[in-house]
Amino acid sequence: MDLKDASVIITGGASGLGLATARRLVSRGCSITLVDLPGSEGAARALELGKFAHFEPADVTIGDELASAIAAAESRGPLRAAIHCAGRGGTVRVLDREGGPGDPELFETVVRTNVNGTYNLLRFAASSMAKNDIVGDDRGVIVLTSSVAAYEGQVGQLPYAASKAAVVAMTLVAARDLAQRAVRVNCIAPGVFDTPILSRFSEDVKARLYEPVPHPKRLGDPAEFAHLAEHIIDNPMLNGETIRIDGAVRMPPRP
Repeated sequence: MDLKDASVIITGGASGLGLATARRLVSRGCSITLVDLPGSEGAARALELGKFAHFEPADVTIGDELASAIAAAESRGPLRAAIHCAGRGGTVRVLDREGGPGDPELFETVVRTNVNGTYNLLRFAASSMAKNDIVGDDRGVIVLTSSVAAYEGQVGQLPYAASKAAVVAMTLVAARDLAQRAVRVNCIAPGVFDTPILSRFSEDVKARLYEPVPHPKRLGDPAEFAHLAEHIIDNPMLNGETIRIDGAVRMPPRP
């Protein structure tokens, strides 16, 4: 898809996969809008990316905030692509260490962020894209982010695995729903990637995380996620698909 003079919105854009995608797309002649929490480094990252990058603070679970961010992006050009990288994890087991019921509040928080946040991005981005003229085959493209945990969730990943499986399930349904509007929806399911969430770990711990990966035996580079996101935007026959990017890993039961 030709993104020149268009707008692209990237949630979770202040760091990690979202920021890498912004860096990849900023040369395409489009306006980039980074969306992240108010306390994030989104404003600084947008400044680094240059005059065509902007920051709009928003919590993706709050519909009005995300709608305002998308309206701001739309004011800079027709919204042609939305990459949804915002999300969170949290360790919750069925039973806690004492054998009591697991933590329902953290479970609900993770699910709300990853599922409700994804639905909010879908509904507001699609509403904006539906007003666009068709360029090539499409009015717009939405790229969601799941995880290999959707398929092989590890012990302690109960809410994360459940929510990321929900994102996979939403992808085909949304693609079919939005086909009449010429808006494509796809999803990326990353394996173990070198994002800021791992920065607190030593190199030895990181090595244990990627030890199950057959090849290449290392952490994924966020730039590789960004490369795939760009390809999804550009390839009009990719629709309703969830693509794993994981070095052929199938995660074991325990980290």
